[in-house]
Amino acid sequence: MTTAALLVIDIQEDYFPGGVLPLHEALKVEERLVAAIRRAQAAGERVVLVQHVSPAQSGLFAAGSRGAEIRQAILSAAPAAPVVRKQFADAFQDTDLSRHLDGVTQLRICGMMTQNCVVFTAMTALASGYDVTVIGDLCTAPMEVVHRIALNALRSKMTVRDAEEVWPAA
Repeated sequence: MTTAALLVIDIQEDYFPGGVLPLHEALKVEERLVAAIRRAQAAGERVVLVQHVSPAQSGLFAAGSRGAEIRQAILSAAPAAPVVRKQFADAFQDTDLSRHLDGVTQLRICGMMTQNCVVFTAMTALASGYDVTVIGDLCTAPMEVVHRIALNALRSKMTVRDAEEVWPAA
């Protein structure tokens, strides 16, 4: 069994068409992500889902709202994955994420939004004990240019790969 984990950040309804803040090509990213989750699981990797929940009564990810829900395709692809709830961009900050990564040495990070939650989670001091890779084609942002700028900035600090490089098709 590998000591890698795929951390899937904030694949939630508010980031998709009809949501509060639809992101660039969110549906295409979700499709690629479902396939990557299956490949990661086939390789014996752990999958951990992250869900941003706001304490606000309305707006982005409001607690109890439809927009705060993790997308059904993701839940179906990883039905046994733990869900870590967060209120900050950094998925480690004030959460129990580390508990779900016991024994993990390689942390593969993907999700939404590239320039915010993905960057802050990948660069937090709490991730420094892991070999971190950001899976660039499994992330997105409000606009393609924002996504690309964030990935280029991350490349100067850590490994950024596409899913096919991490889990080659059989």
